[in-house]
Amino acid sequence: MLIGVRVEKNMNIQSMLCSIDATIKEVLTCIDENAKGTAFLTDNENVLCGVVTDGDIRRLLIKGFGLNTRIRNYVNTNFIYAYNTDSSEKIANKFNDAIRILPIVNSIMEVVDFAEFTDNLHVFLAQPQLSGNEYKYLMDAFLSTWISSTGEYITRFEEGFSTYCGVKYGVATSNGTTALHLALLALGIGAGDEVIVPDITFAATINAVLYTGATPVIVDIEEDSWCIDPQAIKSAITEKTKVIIPVHIYGQPCDMDMICDIAKENNLFVVEDCAEAHGAEWKGKKVGAFGIISCFSFFGNKVITTGEGGMCLTNSKELNDKMRVYRDHGMSKNHRYYHEVIGYNYRMTNLQAAIGTAQVENIDKILQWRNQLELKYREKFCNIKEVTLQRNNLSGRNKIAWLISILVVEEKRNIIVEKLKENNIDVRTFFIPLSEMPLYKDYAHDCCISKYISHRGINLPTTTAVNDEVIDKIAAIIEEC
Repeated sequence: MLIGVRVEKNMNIQSMLCSIDATIKEVLTCIDENAKGTAFLTDNENVLCGVVTDGDIRRLLIKGFGLNTRIRNYVNTNFIYAYNTDSSEKIANKFNDAIRILPIVNSIMEVVDFAEFTDNLHVFLAQPQLSGNEYKYLMDAFLSTWISSTGEYITRFEEGFSTYCGVKYGVATSNGTTALHLALLALGIGAGDEVIVPDITFAATINAVLYTGATPVIVDIEEDSWCIDPQAIKSAITEKTKVIIPVHIYGQPCDMDMICDIAKENNLFVVEDCAEAHGAEWKGKKVGAFGIISCFSFFGNKVITTGEGGMCLTNSKELNDKMRVYRDHGMSKNHRYYHEVIGYNYRMTNLQAAIGTAQVENIDKILQWRNQLELKYREKFCNIKEVTLQRNNLSGRNKIAWLISILVVEEKRNIIVEKLKENNIDVRTFFIPLSEMPLYKDYAHDCCISKYISHRGINLPTTTAVNDEVIDKIAAIIEEC
């Protein structure tokens, strides 16, 4: 059985509460108004004294008790409740066929929330995992009053994440898009330059190129990895080419040996787009450690998150210093309010960095959990021949599970997506090829493989709410379609 638990945080809990001294009529009114079939009975201190359902009231009326009867003397004091410190799993285990609503109380039995059983739980595509020191560090930053773009957590996050990736310097930014723009600015990319990007990527990759005034050049992807095709890169190089941006798509590393060799042979920069691949490896070395600059996103759906946020990594002190100036309005580091270049406000706040610092501490555990979830999907889908999961056995590549990604029959893809959404299961189709959008198509080379992959691709839910029952349901719906 698929068990769903919805905890109604910040709902108007007052609509669920009724005085222990209320009459049956008053309790009925409360139940009618909250439309949940249940009232939580409390004393004057908001302490929970009992739980009454519309069924309980019906039985009292059948026994001859009038509407003006006080409910106090007829409440079952052996009621079920949960604490606000209980895990979702512990709360779920308290439900049965008779109990569908549970009051949530704090340590002194004050009602603070409620949990509701549902057979049709909404399964989200992605959710952050905030199970470490996020709240502790966030409150520490808050209480320090250093809540803007200066504070100890900025440094801790930059140093912690760059060390994790095996790179000397980290420059935290306001988001992943600004990280890409900052990297190109620091490399002096501008009008007259060309930058090679893959056809399958989020628009931020190509938009960052356009921000600089440079010309993007869109090339095709590999059929097996879905990453930028090194051979297509070679074919696209001209005398104007300055940068290659390989995107480690959906957690899959690009062939960094070939890409770096091509870049070296042609005197080009490599700027890695690692937004979706925190912790992925190429031949035992983490992505982000290959480019002259590498860019990460910490949006809420990424492996680790700061809500909004990004980071540039580099081993170059010169580029590190240059990016810090561009990031902070172009202001001189030695002469405050003296501006050396036209800069931008691309800074991250200390509050965001506090969350990021805690996330880095748990990144290996998060990745391990994601990989285990992907294995469960693989075990379930291995007998559905029309479903192909993203490759995880390509030579040299150690992918991570960002979003569980599959290919299905093109003609069935949209039908499957709609059917899953009808069952409250969030999924999304693959990125639309850049070459198919009028805004970008004039920059594209021939990209037939990217279209073939994109039109068949679906990203599946990758959250802690996905258990064996959810995977069974997803697989059954796909198989039916």
